[in-house]
Amino acid sequence: MKEFRGRVIVKGTCTATALVSHEGFNTLASYQTSFLTGDKKATCSDQNNPDIYKKPMAGAALCLPQTIGSTTGGMILYTASDYGRQPACMLFSKPIDSIGAAGVLLSDIWTDAKMPTIDSLGDDFLSYVKTGMTITVKEDGTVLVG
Repeated sequence: MKEFRGRVIVKGTCTATALVSHEGFNTLASYQTSFLTGDKKATCSDQNNPDIYKKPMAGAALCLPQTIGSTTGGMILYTASDYGRQPACMLFSKPIDSIGAAGVLLSDIWTDAKMPTIDSLGDDFLSYVKTGMTITVKEDGTVLVG
């Protein structure tokens, strides 16, 4: 088991299976089909992201460098949380961007959904973690990958 430390954006703890995107996470493209079809697994519909395309995002430990896309991205993450289709946690290798920050903070404030969020975990984190690994997030920003 390897340990990484980052900055806590949204407090919380969880243990979940990793879903790793090595590219920017486009929230609208990833969730659009799920919202239109009622897919409760939130199967990723972003065909430009081969790492996570057609993989379920709901309940996963989403490991990513940053989010990308338009300013609606924050509302997309909030809506995913409101519908109960949010990742178990969001783990950013880089400092969180404004789209991601808006989404996780809106989710934390306006919903009962829990989505612990840690940023600044480093490039080593994203190089090490693989889809399917078990991730444990602690409240102090410690992330265990095993």
